[in-house]
Amino acid sequence: MDAPVSPMPTPTAAPRWPSSIRDKVRGARGRKRAALALVAGMASVLALAPFFLSPVLLLTLPVLVWLLDGAASADSAQGGARTAFAVGWWFGFGYFLLGLFWIGEAFLVEPELFAWLLPFAVTLMPAGLALFWGAACAAATRFWRPGLSRILVLAVSLSVAEWLRGHILTGFPWNVLGYALAWPLTLMQGAGLVGIYGLTLLAVVTFTSPLVLAADASHEASAWRRWRAGAMLALLPATLLAIYGAVRLAEPVSTVPGVMLRIVQPSVAQRDKWRREKQREVFDDHLALSATDADGRKVGLDGITHVVWPEASMPFLPLDSPEALEEIGAMLAGRARLIAGALRVERASGSHDAAIPERATASLKVFNSLVVFGPGGKPEAVYDKIHLVPFGEYLPLQPLLEAIGLRQLTRLRGGFSAGSSPRPVLDIPGLVKAIGLVCYEAIFPGAIVQGSVRPGVLVNVTTDGWFGNTTGPRQHLHQARVRAVEEGLPLVRAANNGISAVIDPYGRVTHRIDLNVRGSVDAPLPATAARPPYGAFGDWAWLALAVLCALMALFVGRRMGNS
Repeated sequence: MDAPVSPMPTPTAAPRWPSSIRDKVRGARGRKRAALALVAGMASVLALAPFFLSPVLLLTLPVLVWLLDGAASADSAQGGARTAFAVGWWFGFGYFLLGLFWIGEAFLVEPELFAWLLPFAVTLMPAGLALFWGAACAAATRFWRPGLSRILVLAVSLSVAEWLRGHILTGFPWNVLGYALAWPLTLMQGAGLVGIYGLTLLAVVTFTSPLVLAADASHEASAWRRWRAGAMLALLPATLLAIYGAVRLAEPVSTVPGVMLRIVQPSVAQRDKWRREKQREVFDDHLALSATDADGRKVGLDGITHVVWPEASMPFLPLDSPEALEEIGAMLAGRARLIAGALRVERASGSHDAAIPERATASLKVFNSLVVFGPGGKPEAVYDKIHLVPFGEYLPLQPLLEAIGLRQLTRLRGGFSAGSSPRPVLDIPGLVKAIGLVCYEAIFPGAIVQGSVRPGVLVNVTTDGWFGNTTGPRQHLHQARVRAVEEGLPLVRAANNGISAVIDPYGRVTHRIDLNVRGSVDAPLPATAARPPYGAFGDWAWLALAVLCALMALFVGRRMGNS
């Protein structure tokens, strides 16, 4: 008897492994479903700084879609929404747990006081932020339809959730998913087009479509056509962003005439920073580095117009210390300005004391500020930080939490006071108009320039020494670079432990001092670029994109329902 002849595959046959994986993921239940979501969320962090392995999302985001497929097929709509919420929460928890683990380093600066809080800090914040992803997935499955429609719905819902995360309860838009499309530099320019929330929407479509649509098509006669459609959906947004980025990067970059910056990075250990016996040493170190170039030569300030010190650079109140002001004036010698992060106090009485108070009250307000010092050490401009760090610079429900023994990490009872909004534009002699950003104020898209006057530079002073040699400081730098691109403005960054940098309006780092390196760097100031669409219109571009995708999802979903 002749051996049976296997049928030849048809030209339209497509690989069956995507649908096989899909079916296994869809069928996961209980702990297995939670574990898959958790691991996929954790792996997704590799798409962000400092790894920039964004192709990992080609695998992890399809897992999220397939888990939601299983949730959407639950017997009741209510049961499906609960399951979808759990899937989104576990995915988000893994994403934020691995992406924000470095927060725990801050509780080890003074472990005798704060180490007991570490397990709560590294788990409760990710758990809270994951609620936004859970809600986004639950909402998406209420409009879940087969095919492309569900990808578009998920893209819209996740981008809305990320926008809400950046605004609700003072907001914390750290590691927004759109940063996966903010690397390399050509794609980063897309932030100037649609903002980081628009990039979030495009990232979901880009990284989800190939595998999800391929799995949908594996058993269909039009399989290869579906494969190609998925590939095009992945490539089209990235290609358009790359073309825009290439055109943007081709624009010439000049420097501001007559401006030469010296950025100082003292790399003072955070534990030593506020010890009273270290105050003189820390201050002297800043003065010495200000007179030293990047090669360690004592060259003074010849040719330097502006010196930049990091956040809270002086461990005392410099505006209340005549001696410190005199020494700053002697350093500047009437030739330069000092832009420094400094604490300052407003008192009801006229008393002056350079020591930082142990408690802030209604009659004694403490501000985390950026101060410009001129000839003789005279303060010429002041910006008070307006966006304070919860649990770091103030306690929510402060009286209640202090009553049970909790303190913010800065150990200032009563907390810092916020400055006046909108954020002012600073007139700094010898420099273009400037916007001051203290610490993590540089992570808030759309909230950098708050008035009608466009500045010529963003000055970001930060410490980052709280977070050690982890991914945290590197993520912070990358997000600051994206702010420069969104606004088309150069950004000057001085960090106590690093990473200090000068960033041009296209996000290129022209000069830097690496993490935990003590030193200084001299750099000219890049000029502004043409104002990008996001700098002019803010989140309206993302909103228009979200509406367009929602309408497309409705149209595609109806077509699938009628076919």
